[in-house]
Amino acid sequence: MRIKKGDVVKIRAGRDRGKTGKVLRTIAERSAVVIEGMNLLVKHLRARRSGEKGQRVRYPAPLPVSRVSLVCPKCGAATRVGMAVLTDGKRERRCMRCKQTFA
Repeated sequence: MRIKKGDVVKIRAGRDRGKTGKVLRTIAERSAVVIEGMNLLVKHLRARRSGEKGQRVRYPAPLPVSRVSLVCPKCGAATRVGMAVLTDGKRERRCMRCKQTFA
């Protein structure tokens, strides 16, 4: 997976289409990402003690990585991610539009 925690991504499909957000975590086994404030679901919590009220907790659910595009910090466009192998054998991620490396 070419998207990492902390990256800024733009959602391409679903009810939050067009919105951008920061990746909170990645789930490689499911090829999914959790994005801050996007794809929110509601979990109903029952009251634990008597006299306490139940709650509705909103939390971001995982989204398939195929539904998001990485936003390049240099050119600001939603882009695909290319991999480049350096002479020392290390790999780096690059923007396919402006060819700049990601931090």
